[in-house]
Amino acid sequence: MPDNGVTSGGLLSGKRGLIMGVANERSLAWGIARVAAAHGARLALSYPGEAVGRRVRGLAKELGAVDLIACDVSSDDDLDRMAADLPKIWPGQPVDFVVHAVSYSDKNELAGPYVQTSRRNFATALDISCYSFTAVAQRVAPLMRDGGSLLTLTYLGSERAIPHYNVMGVAKAALEASVRYLAVDLGRQNIRVNAISAGPIKTLASSGVSGMRHLVKWAETNAPLKRNTTIEDVGRAALSLISDLGQGITGEIVHVDNGYNVVGMVAIDEALRSAPVLIELGKQLARQTAADGTALGKEKDVVVAPQGDALDSPLDDDRR
Repeated sequence: MPDNGVTSGGLLSGKRGLIMGVANERSLAWGIARVAAAHGARLALSYPGEAVGRRVRGLAKELGAVDLIACDVSSDDDLDRMAADLPKIWPGQPVDFVVHAVSYSDKNELAGPYVQTSRRNFATALDISCYSFTAVAQRVAPLMRDGGSLLTLTYLGSERAIPHYNVMGVAKAALEASVRYLAVDLGRQNIRVNAISAGPIKTLASSGVSGMRHLVKWAETNAPLKRNTTIEDVGRAALSLISDLGQGITGEIVHVDNGYNVVGMVAIDEALRSAPVLIELGKQLARQTAADGTALGKEKDVVVAPQGDALDSPLDDDRR
C-alpha cells in the first residue's frame, strides 16, 4: 500500500466507492483513489476506453483488490451497464461514495477568446463535464441504500474568467449549480453532494490549456500559503467529504487551493515577484495570436477530436 501520510484501514474501512476519472499517476482522481484505498475503502475504477484502461490497470495494481469498469459517460447504455455491474461487484452491499473527475473540451478551443467557442464543442463540453455528473447520480443514488457521498471536481475558472479556460469555465459553473440542486434532491436519502475546487495542478490533461505552466506559477506566487496544490492535498480533502467526517456537509464547493481564491488584489511585493511570469505569459499570447490568427471576428475551423484525457478540474483527468 502506498504511503500517503495516513494510516491504513481507517476512515473508509468497510466502505465501497466508485472513482471515475483516473487517467495516470498525476490525475486528481488518482490522488483521491490512493488516499481512499489507504483508509480501507473497497474501490472500483471506471475508464472510458482501452487506451486509458491500459494505464488504469497498471495503476490499480498499486491499490490491491480493485475492480475496473469500462464506461463512456456520454453513452446512456454504458452508464446503465456500469450501474448494473456495481451490485455484481459488491453483492448485497450498498455503494457508499462516488468520485466524479470527468470533463472534456476540444483543446483547440482552450486557446484564444471564449467568444469563438463552437456550438458543437459547447454542447460536448457541457454534456461530458456537467451533465454526466447528474446522469451518474441518477443511476447510483438507488444503490446508496445507507446514504452516501457524491463528489465532483471543479476549478476557479467557474467563478472568474481565467485565460484560456474558456468553455470549461462555463461547464464548471453549470456543474457547481448541479451540485447544489442535487444536494437538495438527494438530501432526504441522506446522500451528500459536494465539489472540490482545486488549485491548478500539472496533469496530463491540463497541458491542453494554453499557458498552463504560467497559471501554476502565478497561483504558487500569489496564494497565501505560497505553494502549489498537489494531488495529495486533493485526496485528503476528498477523504474528509466522502467519509463520516463530512456527515454535516452538502451542497458545498470546497476550495483546495492554498487560499488563492480569497485573494482580491496582489500585494506590491508579490506583484514585483510575479512580473517575470506576466511578461512571459504576454509573450506567449503574442506568439500564439500571431500563429493561429485568433483576432476577434476572424473565422476559425475547429474539429472536436477525441482525446484520451479529459480536463479534470484543474484542468481534468479522464475524457469520459
